[in-house]
Amino acid sequence: MTELLYHTDSYLKSFEAAVTDLVQSKGRSGLVLDRTAFYPGGGGQPNDVGWIEADGQGWPVTKVKRVKGQIVHWLEGDNSPSAGASVQGKLDWARRYRLMRTHTAMHILCGVVWRDYGASVTGGNMKPLQGRMDFEFERMEKELVAEIEEKINAEVDAARPISTRTLPREEAFQIPDLIRTKINLLPEHITAVRVVEIEGLDLQADGGTHVANTREVGPLTIVDYKSKGRINKRLVVELETADDRPERQA
Repeated sequence: MTELLYHTDSYLKSFEAAVTDLVQSKGRSGLVLDRTAFYPGGGGQPNDVGWIEADGQGWPVTKVKRVKGQIVHWLEGDNSPSAGASVQGKLDWARRYRLMRTHTAMHILCGVVWRDYGASVTGGNMKPLQGRMDFEFERMEKELVAEIEEKINAEVDAARPISTRTLPREEAFQIPDLIRTKINLLPEHITAVRVVEIEGLDLQADGGTHVANTREVGPLTIVDYKSKGRINKRLVVELETADDRPERQA
């Protein structure tokens, strides 16, 4: 199994690894590594991209995805590293950090809506600096949207620390409201559950990458809201670019 470096250090920009397997599909080469900081996508968060380097050569990593239980790093170009080779992985850090901020913003939104309105999540997705989340609301009006926007920005300004830990499944599911989605999407074969906590606001099962403090997210704007069904309402949130935003403000 690949060691998931992003689970213990989401700020890791580069890493050393060994190629454990090669995958070929439709003329593309894919590498399985013994350890990786590339997030393979999931939970609405897109996969990371970046570069793999070995012996003075480099290959763009265009897709990272779980395939039959393995994390495959799909490369662009020819003459990919062979099995057993030592490589260095480098993330497209600007993109990853934007996704970390966006993912944490979605947890802030979810935490506020659950805490203050008791609405379950019915869907969600994100891209760098923008995310959308659907909630089980019967009504969604301009005044309510403005109220939610004010509340989520207050949580950003509160500079709440964010931490992760992994628990046995039985212990994790004793935590009230751990699963905020309308349907529990956690597969039965998952025996260890990673949880992400925004101190004093939110605690959820989650496998993605996050910043260390809510202040790193920066100002949030709800740019759109719409009805997606009788009791299904969508909020779309945007973040400021702020690529020079300081990191690790814990």
